Amino acid sequence: MAISAWSDALRRGEASAKDHAKSSLERIASTDGEVKAFLTVTDEAAQSAAAAVDASVAAGGELGALAGVTAGIKDNLCTKGIATTCSSRMLEGFVPPYESTVTQRLWDAGAVLVGKTNLDEFAMGSSTETSAFGMTRNPWNTGRVPGGSSGGSAAAVAAGQCDVALGSDTGGSIRQPASFCGVVGLKPTYGRVSRWGLVAFASSLDQVGPFSRTVADSAAVLQTIAGHDPRDSTSLDVPVPDYLAALARPIKGLKVGVLKEAFVDGLDPQVERSVRAAASLLESLGCELVEVSCPRFQAGIATYYVIAPSEASANLARYDGVKYGYRSPDADSLSSMTARSRAEGFGDEVKRRILIGTYALSAGYVDAYYKKAQQVRTLIRREFDAAFEQVDLLLTPTAPTTAFAPGEHENDPLAMYLADLLTIPANLAGLPAISVPCGFDDQGLPIGLQLMAPVLAEERLLQLAHHYEQAADVMASRPKAPLVP
Repeated sequence: MAISAWSDALRRGEASAKDHAKSSLERIASTDGEVKAFLTVTDEAAQSAAAAVDASVAAGGELGALAGVTAGIKDNLCTKGIATTCSSRMLEGFVPPYESTVTQRLWDAGAVLVGKTNLDEFAMGSSTETSAFGMTRNPWNTGRVPGGSSGGSAAAVAAGQCDVALGSDTGGSIRQPASFCGVVGLKPTYGRVSRWGLVAFASSLDQVGPFSRTVADSAAVLQTIAGHDPRDSTSLDVPVPDYLAALARPIKGLKVGVLKEAFVDGLDPQVERSVRAAASLLESLGCELVEVSCPRFQAGIATYYVIAPSEASANLARYDGVKYGYRSPDADSLSSMTARSRAEGFGDEVKRRILIGTYALSAGYVDAYYKKAQQVRTLIRREFDAAFEQVDLLLTPTAPTTAFAPGEHENDPLAMYLADLLTIPANLAGLPAISVPCGFDDQGLPIGLQLMAPVLAEERLLQLAHHYEQAADVMASRPKAPLVP
């Protein structure tokens, strides 16, 4: 049931938040043995929050916009009194003494927390295989990965374990798993949503956003979590528009740029066919298709893998075994305690990125690598600006392929990094972007369509995505999948 329909039923007394939460918890209990989307299930907190919603309904009280809506939270967002591990041994057992801004806004709106979801360790990965607590499986086919790093959140929504979920997106970590799991994933403009309480990976790239089954539900969540936060120095102090009202606006006459550099060698032919069919459908709905070129689009991945590890190297330096986090029990000096704690507490992918970033920032190399990457980043942003002078939105595939098998890229990290080839540029430029299901391959695996808009143009992004979703009705002809309701 869509959030709007659920809210109406709840207000009329035709639905119970407690029953709904119970149903979600039962669904988790019956399916998560196979999916493994959750690290922590918050049964008591969910039942208590749902009971409070029902009590408010019975008393005729005012209900929040997300009253009774069940939510999963990526385990790199701090939740007061509930473990936040980043799927790392480094933070195993860490319980934050405060609540992140975005989760607090959800609870203030009446949402019900059902648990914390799995992720690649410290959000570094594209498959949720680097989690220290076991990988998540794709509900469409448990022999495939759910994508990453927010794979647990995407899988939880796809499996019907919760209505919505929050993830973080540093280089595609919301949109790529949304594509792999056949759900909607939205990365807002950098600074549109507060990052206070999000455990930092790469601070100039990280952004929090929602997963949902429909574009309208993502719009409803964004409406709740967007807005200025004085505790986040990167938070934009600009008004929040009515995203839900934007969905109904006509799209006839919108210019949609088909990004030439996104359709290249290595793109799965089935993915290309589905995405081009989606573009044709938008054209039939009255949009004008325009081929657009951003020549440095493919340079985004090399640029990202200098900037993001450099920022990760700085951000993760705080995990030294002193104030909090894992401390090695076998150290005999301060220096060995730090070295051992980091060697034992971090997984291989995190250590790989710390080493890359430390090297890129080291004396004699910072100009050649980090400074050069920032210059290329500026050029990428300028090319997007020029493109948006010609068109209203840009269209690409979300990922070059559908979900791959676990271990497929185990010995080839570069091949794994290429999974984010098409999503990274939006992060480098700070643009809002969304992934919407647009079809299935011959194995029954979902394919995602990515739309990108200018800075702070989420209204336009949601508007076009909603009209496409309603016209395409992709899920009406979806293949059978036992774990997908």
